[in-house]
Amino acid sequence: MKRLFLFLLLIMCTMSFAQKKSFYDFTVKTIDGKDFPLSSLKGKKVLVVNVASKCGLTPQYEHLQDLYEKYGPDKFVIIAFPANNFAKQEPGTNEEIREFCKLKYGVTFPMMEKISVKGDDMAPVYKWLTTESENGKKNVEVTWNFQKFLINEKGEWDGFAEPKTSPLDKTITAWIEAEKVR
Repeated sequence: MKRLFLFLLLIMCTMSFAQKKSFYDFTVKTIDGKDFPLSSLKGKKVLVVNVASKCGLTPQYEHLQDLYEKYGPDKFVIIAFPANNFAKQEPGTNEEIREFCKLKYGVTFPMMEKISVKGDDMAPVYKWLTTESENGKKNVEVTWNFQKFLINEKGEWDGFAEPKTSPLDKTITAWIEAEKVR
């Protein structure tokens, strides 16, 4: 009986010290409907952005593309998730969104399928991005379109930037340029 108790205690302790989920544990769908394992981004810094085509912040697509052209795709990538959670500012289909981004802003960074970034139907990757018990760092509410999350080369949550923060803001570019010190 004592051995069983010690065995169960050991298992419980091991489980409590288990590593939190990583960004790399998720597979999402591209805007074309193909599986995209986020583990394919190991070793790169990732900027995750929820986007919308009919928002006052939509011109940020241009700055996101500039950022991607300057720093990507070898050590840095942007992943955009269209979402219709705020004032129905992303009403289009995946195909319409893809065409809009390509024609209007020349987007070449990876676009994912349209998802929900808040509420009961929140996509699992966004639950991880916004919940401390999942990301191990902080609870953060997605407040509007174009909120940015910073993921380091190890798939760990490094921070976030508010929707109105330009993708070219010094805090974001300094984070991209900083060498990993761990």
